[in-house]
Parts: sequence; C-alpha cells; structure tokens
Amino acid sequence: MAERDSSIPTGRIRRTVKMGGLVGTQAAKAYATKAANLARTETGAKDAAERRQIEAAEQIVEVLGSMKGAAMKVGQVASFIDTGILPGEAQARFQEKLAELRDAAPRVSFAEVRKVIEEDLDESVEGAFAEFDPEAVAAASIGQVYRARLHDGRAVAVKVQYPGVARAVRSDLQNMGLIMRAAKRIAPGMDAKAMATEIRERLSEELDYELEAQSQRAFARTWRGHPFIVIPDVVGGLSSERVLVTEWVEGTGFEQVKRLPKSERDRFGEIVYRFFMGSLYRTRHFSGDPHPGNFLLLEDGRVAFLDFGMTKRVPRAQVEGETEVIRRGLEGDAAGLHAGLSALGFFDRDDPLLTPEGVLEQFESVTGWYREDRQFTIDAEYVGQVMIDMGDPRSRFWDQTKRETLPPDAMLGRRMEAMTLGVLGALGATANWHRIGREWLFGDPPATPLGEAEAGFFRAR
Repeated sequence: MAERDSSIPTGRIRRTVKMGGLVGTQAAKAYATKAANLARTETGAKDAAERRQIEAAEQIVEVLGSMKGAAMKVGQVASFIDTGILPGEAQARFQEKLAELRDAAPRVSFAEVRKVIEEDLDESVEGAFAEFDPEAVAAASIGQVYRARLHDGRAVAVKVQYPGVARAVRSDLQNMGLIMRAAKRIAPGMDAKAMATEIRERLSEELDYELEAQSQRAFARTWRGHPFIVIPDVVGGLSSERVLVTEWVEGTGFEQVKRLPKSERDRFGEIVYRFFMGSLYRTRHFSGDPHPGNFLLLEDGRVAFLDFGMTKRVPRAQVEGETEVIRRGLEGDAAGLHAGLSALGFFDRDDPLLTPEGVLEQFESVTGWYREDRQFTIDAEYVGQVMIDMGDPRSRFWDQTKRETLPPDAMLGRRMEAMTLGVLGALGATANWHRIGREWLFGDPPATPLGEAEAGFFRAR
C-alpha cells in the first residue's frame, strides 16, 4: 500500500470531499458490477462480487485510515468483527485489509507531537522525561503512544493526541451521514443510525484524556490485586487533555497470542470474557472498546488491559433489569423475554409482528455461544452468522429486526458484547461460556480454575 499523507484534513469541506468521493466511487462501482452481472454466470457474478468487496476494503482502508477521527473509528469497529460479507479466503483478505486501521495507522511526525506535549505540560519534553523515544510504538484513531522514562526511573507509556484531531472529529460528527454510508459498505448489517448516535455521544468524551485518566484510575482501583487482570496505573501530574502518561507494561500482543497453543488461547479468551462481561455485571463500570490492540499477555500469565477512553458506569437498576431479561431468555421464557425487552425499549410491546416466540428464537440464535450449557468453540464463521442475525437483510429475522431498535443506554454494552465475541472468534476460543456467565447472572459457584481465583478476589473485597 502506498505511503499515506500524515497530515489530518480537519476542515469539514475538505473532509466531506474525501468522504463523498469515497462513497460515490464505491456506489458507482457497485452499480457497474450489478449491471455486468446480468451477462455473467452465477459463479462469475459471485467472483466479481468478491473482487469488488476486496477493492472496496482497500479504498475504505486508505481513505478512513488517513482521516482518523470519527471516520477511522467507524472503520476500526468493523475491522475486528467478522461481518460475514465474504466466504473463505476472500473474507480473510478483506479482514486483513481492514485490520490496517488498527495496526498501521498513519503516523504524525515527532516534531508535531512534541508541540502538543510541551503546550499541554507547560514544560519541555526533556524537563518532563529523563528519556523519550521519538518513534511511536502504537497508533490509534486519535493519538499515538510513545515509550519514555521518568526522572525517578519508571518506564511509562505516553499517549499523545494528534494535532488538530479535535477539530477533525467535530467535522466528522457533522458529516455522520456520509460516514455511515461508507461504513455500510464494510458491514451491511451495521445499524447505521444507532452507531452514529453512539459515536456522537462517546467520541467527544474520548478526546479528553483527563476524563480517560479518571476512568483508568477507577478501573485500576477496582482490579488492583486481581489474580489475572492488570490495569496500568496513571502517572499523576503528567496527564492533561491531550497527553496521558501511564505505567509501561511489557507483554505479547494479540497477533502473537493467536499463534499460541490452543489451551493458552482458550485461557486468554476466558480472561477477556471475564474482564469485559464481568465488569458490566459485577462492577457496573465497563470498557466499551475491547479491540485486540488493547490487550497484552504478560510473562506471568496475567493479561493487561489498556485504553479506557470509552467507558460507562451503569445504574444498578439498569443492570438488574438487563440481567433479569437475559435470565428469562436463557430459561426459554418467551413471554418474560418479550415483556422485559419491550420494557427496556427494544420494541413496541403491542407490535403484532413481534411475537414472543419470534423474539425468543432470535435471542437464542445470537446468544447460543453462552446460552448452551456445553463446551463451545467460537470461530469466525460463527461470529459472522451472529452478526447477520443481529441485524442484516440476509437474516431470517430481518422482518422483525427492522421493527426493533437499540435503546441509547444499551448501545455501548451491546457493542462491547459483540466486539468481545469477535475477539473470541479470532482466537478460536473454547469454553463453557454458559457456566462462566452464570457466575454473575445467577450467582453460581465458579465454573473454572480462573473463576475460583476470581471468586477469592471478590470475596476479599
């Protein structure tokens, strides 16, 4: 792929032109493919469609990756949830292209980053840090991460916001309609309206690293001393609106974890599941951004969780209400599930086309991985089917899905659940997810050795 321009187009007009060009080009090619398919065999049409999707992935990666901000965030969301768009090898190629949004975001020069650090900390880089490596070790949608050392000898990670990204994000939020049209090219089953609402609400908060520092401190307090979960501490006095300094942790990244033996991947997957889902139901404070770049497997077997820019505290009553609805579904109580979901705002209880039996059938389809009381291996094909059945025209549930909605209060939690499932699918992880989930849904005793260790931690608290 050609080298990207590291500058960020921040003005709305310039960003609208880029997004409009992307969407227009993709639409034109899609219509051309459909026209040509009239003269093709079924196999030829299928092959042409696969080629078009790969081309679309390449262009979307290029444009969204260069823009960062909200546009790139949409691409990131789609890049690690297998959307079921393509079969076999073509699907893998598509996901590989989209993964570049996570793993190879365009870099900003250190000279620009230095200005941000010195403006926000009101002192020179050399005054604040004993050592500072000018080569970024990671890049994300709104910032880059550097390795440094404090004057007291501590190794730290320094996350610095891209210069001008705040203005870029504000422009993206105004252009949300165009961005959602591009996102639908990546993931046809995406609920564009709901996703736009979530991004508008959450991305503005994510721009403020002082808020992220507060969230990370809270998570670090909650999980300090946990037997297999690590939250790096925030370094006080060196964090600001655009600069966040945290304890440095050394570990194995997700791509390497995927190559570990099956038993080790299963253990890693269980820890990811326990942290994200357990956070929601045990502590009512969860991270909504479980993408692979935010985990590190430490040498001692613990897992470090990074990046707390998108978190949410949930009222006890809401968690209890959602828990009761899930229990009803797991018990096969169609009437109770239907009444509970309608009370939470997922659909109109009096809608004659949304029957209790139909709602239960869809629930069972998308929750089979933790509904069924057995060892369950999650793979990319399964994740793709769940994503389709959650909201895609190809699903047998499409007619009822069109009549459902996702309440704003539930958006981040459902996103977290879907993304966690995507991570487990990438690992090919196996566990009795039902028995583990019952620990927090029903108060059951620990189902695994990790559960026993965790139960001791929570008892001590």
